[in-house]
Order: sequence, then structure tokens, then C-alpha cells
Amino acid sequence: MERTLAIIKPDAVSRNLIGSFISRIESNEFNVVAIKRAWLTKGLAERFYAVHKERPFFNSLTDFMSSGPVVLMVLEHENAIMGWRELMGATNPAEAAEGTIRKEFGLDLERNSSHGSDSPENAAFEIKFFFSETEILP
Repeated sequence: MERTLAIIKPDAVSRNLIGSFISRIESNEFNVVAIKRAWLTKGLAERFYAVHKERPFFNSLTDFMSSGPVVLMVLEHENAIMGWRELMGATNPAEAAEGTIRKEFGLDLERNSSHGSDSPENAAFEIKFFFSETEILP
């Protein structure tokens, strides 16, 4: 079994889509082994997205991610990282496949409603960034 971090971003939380996301996650046989709601500060968002610090979208992304509550989850599934990324769809909702979360719920490239780890190394970092070991079910 593999674990990945999933985030329901502020645009989706503000539209009351948390239940829709969890339903989609569970119907695709992912186990939610940790979940919490948080409001990221700008500084926390900057630390989390530090890998993108030199990118032109960094300030806009961190402003957006600190603009409202998010839902943070640790998902478990065989091939969880790739499976969650496939379920989310392409970063740009306009390019995402039909039936994916971003196609259905995403508003635009930045407000694409969800985040997922892109590698085992990043998943390990991202999960530890937001969750302690005692918050994650064994």
C-alpha cells in the first residue's frame, strides 16, 4: 500500500464540495487514513510550495492557498500517488479528462480544486509537513 497527500483547495471548500470529494475518493477505493481542515497562513503556504519559489506563479499560488480553509488528507491505496493524480486529472481543468475531479470541479489553472503528491519522495515530505504520526491511522 502507498500513501499520498491530497488537498481540497480553498475554491472547492468554499463551494461546499468536501462531501463530493470524499465520496469520489471512497468510491475509487482509496482509504482516508488522516483528515483535517485547516486555514494555511501565507508563510505556511510558502514553505509548503517552496519547490516553486522561483516560478512566476509562486506568489499567486501561495496567496490563493492561504485565502480560505483547505481539507488535508492522507490517502492510502495500491499505487496511491498515480491513482490520485489520475482521479484528479490534468492541472488545467480545461485539459482534464472527462470524469476527473478537476474537470468536474476545477475553475481554472490555479483554482483547480485539488492537490496531490507527484512522487513517493514528495508524498513523504508533504504528509509529514501537515500530519504527525499519531494523526495517521495505522
